[in-house]
Amino acid sequence: MWTHHIGSCSKGERNVVEEGAVRKFVEAIGDFSPLYLDEVKAKNSRYGKRIAPPTFPITFRYGSIEGLPLPESGLIHGDQRFEYQRPLFVGEEVLCSLMLKDAFEKKGKSGSLHFLVFDRIGKDPDGGHIFTACSTVIVTEAVRKEGSA
Repeated sequence: MWTHHIGSCSKGERNVVEEGAVRKFVEAIGDFSPLYLDEVKAKNSRYGKRIAPPTFPITFRYGSIEGLPLPESGLIHGDQRFEYQRPLFVGEEVLCSLMLKDAFEKKGKSGSLHFLVFDRIGKDPDGGHIFTACSTVIVTEAVRKEGSA
């Protein structure tokens, strides 16, 4: 059902690492590192300016993959990893896109489990790679059948 979409990408969306959004995210996760909040301390760090927490890209918009049928509910979050080429800087613009990297099926006790592996990619305005957030979504047979009804 999904394997022919492997390699398909969204058109992408522009996002900004907004100061207020970073502050709210920091409060939500409880990590009050001065690298995220204190301009003076961050300026004296190896980065030279404030950065966003490593998991901040989950707040971005990535667009959707045209023609990729996903159930509206019942998806199971299986895995999440972040790989960085460099940190995200507060105030910068990031072009984010979504790609279906893999799709496969495994048999479970209650039927087939469909695994969808997505890469969420963030680039700077010049096309330089900043991060890849890899996530796995699991679709149970019951949810898949419900979505195709």
